[in-house]
Amino acid sequence: MKVLQINTVVNSGSTGRIAEEIGELLLQNNHESLIAYGRGKGKSSSKLLKIGNKFDQYKHGLSTLLFDKHGLSSITSTRKAINEIESFKPDIIHLHNIHGYYLNYKELFDYIKSKSKPIVWTFHDAWPITGHCSYFDSVGCEKWKTHCNNCPITNHYPKSLSDRSFKNFEDKLGSYGNYDLHIVTPSKWLKTIVESSFLKNNKIIKIHNGIDIDKFKILNLKRTEQKIILGVASTWDKRKGLKDFIELSKQLNKNYSIVLIGLSKKQIKGLPNNIKGIERTESIDDLVNWYNKASFFINPTYVDNFPTTNIEALACGTPIITYDTGGSAEAIKNESEVGYVVEKGNVSRIAEIIENFSYSEDVGLKCRDSAIKHFNKIERYLDYINLYHSILKKKEI
Repeated sequence: MKVLQINTVVNSGSTGRIAEEIGELLLQNNHESLIAYGRGKGKSSSKLLKIGNKFDQYKHGLSTLLFDKHGLSSITSTRKAINEIESFKPDIIHLHNIHGYYLNYKELFDYIKSKSKPIVWTFHDAWPITGHCSYFDSVGCEKWKTHCNNCPITNHYPKSLSDRSFKNFEDKLGSYGNYDLHIVTPSKWLKTIVESSFLKNNKIIKIHNGIDIDKFKILNLKRTEQKIILGVASTWDKRKGLKDFIELSKQLNKNYSIVLIGLSKKQIKGLPNNIKGIERTESIDDLVNWYNKASFFINPTYVDNFPTTNIEALACGTPIITYDTGGSAEAIKNESEVGYVVEKGNVSRIAEIIENFSYSEDVGLKCRDSAIKHFNKIERYLDYINLYHSILKKKEI
């Protein structure tokens, strides 16, 4: 079968690696894989299709900022991509993040409807079901359940000076609200959310994200003397808990050091002396080395779906402390030996856990075993291939 995946990036960041690894598994099983993407430099085992260019992304960003029309620009580049897609003639179209200043979703769904293409759509956030935001739980908004309007967080991604949330909600409802979708959520939390949205009548299943457990692995089980506390994010801001790490650095005793990966140069300059800042890296080897140096991986995220960094840490034998945010706690799988769940903002509790915890080889092995059992990418992404087969089989009947 021929499978097209569409995502903002390819083979970069969590969603880009997910698309890449699904493509790799398709190729290993003698299928064809094409990945269409909007940003970054493409390097992939699959065939690639770049959508638009930097100038087009700039115009899309400006349209979003001024008029709150995210996902409604990039008409010409989307039409060009559709011509390329049509020459590939996919049997299945698998959507990931179609937001990100590169794609016009109306044009895409007009094409999909005209060809009656079956759709698998992995929701990595809540943007598809809202009139503006990608996460609403930070402000406790529930307007998405009925009809978005007067959005309280237009200053959040995708940031806008206008509020078009009512019309955006209408546009999404009209574009794909009544199309037969197969929706995948990486967490139980987001599955519950989608089941309360205007897409609730679609088939909605949970498939946890997976990782390469041969790459993310234990290199070192003797960490008792290092006492490194690690945090990793693609970008750091208030929602990812940067301020909480700074507060944590004040509460931990001098035997501990904090390392944060994914910071900007400006953020690194503003860190206190007991926090080491490192810029974002695409090197899995670098990440694995840091995971293996850490006694704890801390994820004080305030908005999230199912962060892949949690399971990367587990696979490297590193226990987790995470806020009870979205699906972040689901990585622990009710196995208290591999991590702790803390209420949002309770930095003192994080510090207390760290200072009363003693890393051991037994803990490291239990973390690793949990990752192998639940988050092996071969098993999780085989779930997708089995889903593709089941959809095409039903279509043939």
